[in-house]
Amino acid sequence: MTEAVEKENVESLSKFDNWREKFLDKILRGDSAILLKEIPPEQISLVVTSPPYYKQRDYGGGIGNERTVEEYLDNVLKVFHECVRVVRQDGSIVFNLGDKYENGSLLLVPYRFAIEALKREPVKLINNITWVKLNPTPRQFNRRLVSSTEPFFHFVKSNSYYYNIKAFMESLSKSENRTKSSEKLGRKYFQLIERAPLSAIEREKAREELQKVIREVSEGKIAGFRMKIRGIHAPAFGGQEGGRKIQMEKQGFTIIRIHGNSLKRDVIECPVETIEGCKHPAIYPEFIVQELIKLLTRPGDIVLDPFVGSGTTAVAAKKLGRHFIGIDINPDYCKYAEDRVNKVNKQIAITDFI
Repeated sequence: MTEAVEKENVESLSKFDNWREKFLDKILRGDSAILLKEIPPEQISLVVTSPPYYKQRDYGGGIGNERTVEEYLDNVLKVFHECVRVVRQDGSIVFNLGDKYENGSLLLVPYRFAIEALKREPVKLINNITWVKLNPTPRQFNRRLVSSTEPFFHFVKSNSYYYNIKAFMESLSKSENRTKSSEKLGRKYFQLIERAPLSAIEREKAREELQKVIREVSEGKIAGFRMKIRGIHAPAFGGQEGGRKIQMEKQGFTIIRIHGNSLKRDVIECPVETIEGCKHPAIYPEFIVQELIKLLTRPGDIVLDPFVGSGTTAVAAKKLGRHFIGIDINPDYCKYAEDRVNKVNKQIAITDFI
């Protein structure tokens, strides 16, 4: 190794000196695209963030106020590039973006971002998780429907990404939710049974079996079910020859039981979060962030939010026994986020969140 190359390597390493002391469990003010360069490669387990929305409001400088959507996307992707660099091989990156109307047409900002991210960076898109807002903006338009969903794009760098599927949306497996879900589905099938061209004997048998499978779900014996009724539904499994098809033809229906845990879907339904005294205009729910942290990290891992805003990601990470790094260009948001984080109980045991 030449002296010049050795000196260059030493200087390259020295710029990362004490990075943990500067960044770990801190809220920092600054430009994420610049500050992230001070973090060594492959140190972060999860990036979860929501960049300022394009031309939605004044965020106090920085990204979101560009003249064109192309400029906006380019700036967001510069930060995304640094996120890819600092994330571990078994880590994940989750970006939530909002859309924008311009001249009466949706710009499809989130999807243009996702496509460009896949083109520019060595990442894979694992899921487009849809957030369904239970309390969208209460303003009805005359010529279009109210927007009530936003995507969370889950990217990874390799196939070895950490994934704790059992921890995700555990509350959905509780008996009360299972019972409500099965009863709602049951009402639908009872109505279809009455409409179906079945004989009286077939109809009575269908009612009995449907009531039985609803009980199995509510008791936790199965995770769910589907019912196929002759004359209403297409044949089970595409009409392929087999027991289900024969059963449907002979008795007028077939029931497909789903065993194991409840299906973990790519849809999360929860309200937009409101926090008293918070001036940040766009707060994604702490509930969603907590679910993503439980799904994609271990206790003690580092969670980064390069657009930390009101501090929701940092708060969720701290509550779940993870380290956090929060960055924002707006000093008011940084101060507010820091205050929120400091209020989190420091005595929460990490072992509680394994």
